[in-house]
Amino acid sequence: MSRSVRTRPAGSGPDLSEAYDTALLDLDGVVYAGGNAIAHAVESLAAARDGGMRLAYVTNNALRTPGAVAAHLTELGIPTGAEDVITSAQAVARLIAEQLAPGARVLVIGGEGLRVALRERGLEPVESAEDDPAAVVQGFGGPELPWGRFAEACYAIARGVPWYASNTDLTIPGARGIAPGNGAAVEVVRIATGAEPQVAGKPLPPMHRETILRTGARRPLVVGDRLDTDIEGAFNGEVDSLLVLTGVTDGAQLLAAPPQHRPTYVDADLRGLLTGQPEVTGDAEGGFRCGGWTATAGGERLELDGDGAAPDGLRVLCAAAWTAGGEQGCGLDSGKALARLGL
Repeated sequence: MSRSVRTRPAGSGPDLSEAYDTALLDLDGVVYAGGNAIAHAVESLAAARDGGMRLAYVTNNALRTPGAVAAHLTELGIPTGAEDVITSAQAVARLIAEQLAPGARVLVIGGEGLRVALRERGLEPVESAEDDPAAVVQGFGGPELPWGRFAEACYAIARGVPWYASNTDLTIPGARGIAPGNGAAVEVVRIATGAEPQVAGKPLPPMHRETILRTGARRPLVVGDRLDTDIEGAFNGEVDSLLVLTGVTDGAQLLAAPPQHRPTYVDADLRGLLTGQPEVTGDAEGGFRCGGWTATAGGERLELDGDGAAPDGLRVLCAAAWTAGGEQGCGLDSGKALARLGL
């Protein structure tokens, strides 16, 4: 299906919380990091919810159950029920159940979130390649996952057992920085076996389908911090997205993004849900304008002039970079321009 290439962040008339019926929020790097709430998240989500927006939390992290995630959010001051949480464990469990017979045994390399999701689909979690599994499923198991679990996966896969992965995020943000994610663990098994898993999590269709089935959203807005999962997942699902800069994506990565990684809206944090997004005006010849900023693409670098709020400056830089880069992504030097914005 052909789609027009996004060349600038969109503007919105009303606040985003009024323009969309449901926010599909990523968790790590958006709502919390390392278990602690990100600045402005709790009060922004409360205001959006009070204004009538439904909040659903969509995470590629398969470690915890929806109930555990909901309890954690509630402790942070964000009242949440288990039905408001959708995980990649649920998406991959549905995918497996659609391909295997009811009651099939599945070797679990991961945490309790995977085991609970498999049981909900009528599948039996097992712990060893010697338990005659019909499939292997791998999800984030936390920093204490023993190395021997990868060996169990390899033993079963070498016998021809199909392999599934909840997600392939290479990294996960935490309180101390960026740590290896499930994708890094999947690479260990891939290198050892030469096999390829079926993947359910963002940005792939099984996760988007799971989310829509469970929320019934009619006009959803995906809110995330990762270009290659949250934003690409929204692109694949043909829904709008808001990128917040509280997680793994930095300004340079955003400016260099290819079309499938370009969000509809850009903001510093979740306060962006409560505002109308300003429109970027202008063109490549005369420069792009938003707030007090003007951006142009020169021969070797992006130029930024003016003054104002940092998100407005980033929006005009996106317009200049995405227009110059077309479908390939922009390779112009953006360091000086981003430094002016403190990014």
